[in-house]
Amino acid sequence: MKSSLLFLALAASHANATNSDLVRSIDSIRAQGCDGRDGVTPALRHDPLLDRVAEAQASGSNLKAAMKEAGYRAVQAAVLEASGSAAARKRALADEGCKDITNPIYRDVGVALDNGTAWIVLAAPLIPPSAQGTGDVSRRVLELVNDARSRSRRCGWKRFSAAPALLLSEGLQRAAAVQARDMADRSVLGHAGIDGSSPAERATRAGYAWRTIGENIASGQATPEQVVEGWVKSPHHCANLMSADFTEMGVAFAADPKSAGGIYWAQVFGAPSPGSKD
Repeated sequence: MKSSLLFLALAASHANATNSDLVRSIDSIRAQGCDGRDGVTPALRHDPLLDRVAEAQASGSNLKAAMKEAGYRAVQAAVLEASGSAAARKRALADEGCKDITNPIYRDVGVALDNGTAWIVLAAPLIPPSAQGTGDVSRRVLELVNDARSRSRRCGWKRFSAAPALLLSEGLQRAAAVQARDMADRSVLGHAGIDGSSPAERATRAGYAWRTIGENIASGQATPEQVVEGWVKSPHHCANLMSADFTEMGVAFAADPKSAGGIYWAQVFGAPSPGSKD
């Protein structure tokens, strides 16, 4: 029994050393650059959770399912595969995996070796904004939205002219916060509240006397830049964002690590009824 335990300990130690060597090779490529691409910093962080994902990839598992099973939340991820000797694997990764290895969005790495084949998972972790920075987040989203509205663009089949800049509304901020929190609590992405309420009803409850109301929602984006980019690329969300019918907006996010999306966003657009005050 002692010999068996010793063998297992030595095998685990060898596997850990091999994995560490593989991570160092990847970081060397990342730092030096490859295929005409400049090197990037910082070095990748070796995450044991991603080792589990890489092992699952070696077994043919679906990436999304493996990420969920391991408990790792990613904004973006990539899987690389290389076979042969250590030197051959490094050459293959530099030749075929350069674009991903030198992508600065990736911060974490996990690896697995199976019969001479290396499986590498690169990931950008989902790190929600600080709850203390909600005001800064709202102002940044507003800035990005107004920048998008400043130029004409096509949203799906429809072209929109440039539209006037929006203002932040406290009432619409409150309405957005209610829906973002509700979605995170229920792990559901949708426009209906837990009580069946609509965006217009929530705006009214928040004290906003409106002439017209619209709402965009999203989940999984870690930054204002990512969430606005997603809305601009989606025809329906883009149409709301570009509509000249709206003069004000509110935006909020809510994070819950146990939820399906990790972070949920609600953006409420409106135009106040004549003579109303927010």
